[in-house]
Amino acid sequence: MDFIRAKKIVQSVNAGQSWFGCSYNMNIYRGCNQGCIYCDSRSSCYQIQNFDKIRAKENADIMVDHELSKKRKKGIIGLGGMSDPYNNHELELEYTRNSLKSMAKYGFGAFIITKNTNVLRDIDIFKEINRNNVINIGITITTADDKLQSCIETNSTSSTMRFKAIKNLSDEGIYCGILMMPILPFINDTEENIKGIVEKAAKAGAKYISPSFGVTLRDNQRKYFFEKIGPELTEKYVKKYEEAYSCASPNHDYLRNYFETLCRKYGILYKMSDIINESVKHIKREQLTLF
Repeated sequence: MDFIRAKKIVQSVNAGQSWFGCSYNMNIYRGCNQGCIYCDSRSSCYQIQNFDKIRAKENADIMVDHELSKKRKKGIIGLGGMSDPYNNHELELEYTRNSLKSMAKYGFGAFIITKNTNVLRDIDIFKEINRNNVINIGITITTADDKLQSCIETNSTSSTMRFKAIKNLSDEGIYCGILMMPILPFINDTEENIKGIVEKAAKAGAKYISPSFGVTLRDNQRKYFFEKIGPELTEKYVKKYEEAYSCASPNHDYLRNYFETLCRKYGILYKMSDIINESVKHIKREQLTLF
């Protein structure tokens, strides 16, 4: 494990209530070794060299505690936007766990994006956070088919194991759902895949599914993606999208309508405003007993 220095860990964001209600964002690790062929974080604008190697920000948990202790505005902090906070190095370092303890101590909420079942380790801390603020675990699942998943997310936990993690979190009373993104044109943008994800989400107790029926492609990311999907699929992408950054599925409208119909059938949220509002309702504030 290599360590890098950082001047600041917790960053304010401008998105406000538009992205799961986050007011802050932080990434304790840099780079990722999960091997997802579509990852936007490979793009050159992020200036991450040797992206497949994970590096930790030196003394990140101590820095987080110090930064949160000085913040007057309590809000929800997003983790995992650039690098999974539950990579295997985290089991030893516990930077994510210690940072979550600081969030609980100072009354901050957390929205966590992960593909890793290591997230289950911190259920006790999630419950502590949830006494005063939002805890929301978003597990990325792009396909219900483990075989396809292993091709497009080569080093990641299987979709089956992720659904089981959602079930465990839900059974413990933790507000959680699925980030169904990206849905890749010509690869997993099928009615069968959407149905499989929604039905398994319902069985697992997921409260929501946030979708994206397409993929973004630019510079380094595009090059890496095309190398992984091969010449035949690359030709389809180039013919359909040329150099476009946003590549929506050709079945975008139909799949979205089909997806929303299934979500309504199973009582699963999919609108961002509803997801945010419901997460706030799940705050388990301690009841005061009057004598």
